[in-house]
Amino acid sequence: MNKLILILTFSLFRIGNSVAQAVDTNIMGMQFTMDEVVIKSAKNGWDLAGFIRRMKEDTTFYKAFLGLRILPYTSDNDIFFYDNKDNIIAQLENRTVQTMNANCRSVAVVNEKVKGNYYDRKKEPRFFTATLFQNLFFRSRANECGQTDIIALQDPPRGRIEHSKEQLKQLIFNPGSKVDGIPFVGKKASVFENEGVQQRYDFRLKFVQYQGEECYFFQAIPKEAYRSQVVFNQLDTWFRVSDFSIVARDYALSYSTLLYDFDVAMKVRLEKVGERLLPSSIDYKGNWHIFSKKRERASFRILFDY
Repeated sequence: MNKLILILTFSLFRIGNSVAQAVDTNIMGMQFTMDEVVIKSAKNGWDLAGFIRRMKEDTTFYKAFLGLRILPYTSDNDIFFYDNKDNIIAQLENRTVQTMNANCRSVAVVNEKVKGNYYDRKKEPRFFTATLFQNLFFRSRANECGQTDIIALQDPPRGRIEHSKEQLKQLIFNPGSKVDGIPFVGKKASVFENEGVQQRYDFRLKFVQYQGEECYFFQAIPKEAYRSQVVFNQLDTWFRVSDFSIVARDYALSYSTLLYDFDVAMKVRLEKVGERLLPSSIDYKGNWHIFSKKRERASFRILFDY
C-alpha cells in the first residue's frame, strides 16, 4: 500500500455570526470533507485512517443479516407492484414467524393477504422481484439445519435464482463493493475498491446524533461531472461512535444500458438486541427492466421483531 498521505487544508466560513471549521483530507485516494468534531478527534489521537480502512472492509452489516438464520424472530412484510401510472396492480401482506430447535430453523408464513395478480395459477409470484425477496426473506422452510452467521462459511450461489439472490445481497449488505455478474456495472459499483471510481465522488464525514446515539455520518456524493457515469447516486451510512458498528444506511443506485436499466433506493435500519446487531427494518423502492421482460415497479417494507 502506498504511504498514507494526510494533507489537511483548513478553511473558515461564516454562517450568520458563527464560525465553523471544515477540512479537506486525502486518505487512500478518497477526498474527504470533515467537520470540526472529527478534526478534533483526529488531532487527539483518533486513528482516522484506521476508521476509513475499517469502513471500507466492514462486515458487521452483512453479519447482522446473517443473524436472521440462527435466531427466532417475526417480521411483517408488505410488497406492492405498480403500473406506469403508479397504480397498485398487485400486493402481498404477510407475517414471517421463525422458530429455532437447536441449530435448525423453521419458517412459517401466516396472515397472508393478496390483492391483484400477485400469484400465477401455481401459486408462484408473477414478478421476479417478488421471487427474489420471497426467497431471501420470507420463504417457508422446515427444519433447515446447520445455519451459521460466520461469513467465511457461506455457500457459493447455485442456479439462476441463487445467483440473483447473491447479487441482491451484495446490494443490500455490502453497498459500494463490486457486484459480480451484472454486465457493465461490476467495477462501477466499487466505490470502496476501485480508485478510478473513488475519484468520481466527494466524501463527507461528520459527527451527528442519530436516534439518541453518537454517530459518525459518512456520505459518498457523486461529483456533478460524473453523475451520469456512476452507479451509486446516494450512499449514506451512520456508524456508532462507541464501536463503529453500522446502525443505518440509505442508498440509491441507477444505471441504464441497451440490455437493462434500473433505479433502486433502499433504507436499512439496525438495532442492538442483547449483544447482537440485527436488522430492524428494510424499505425498498425499485424500477427496473431487462430486455425481453416486462418492466417491474415495486416497493417493499419489512419490519423485524425479536
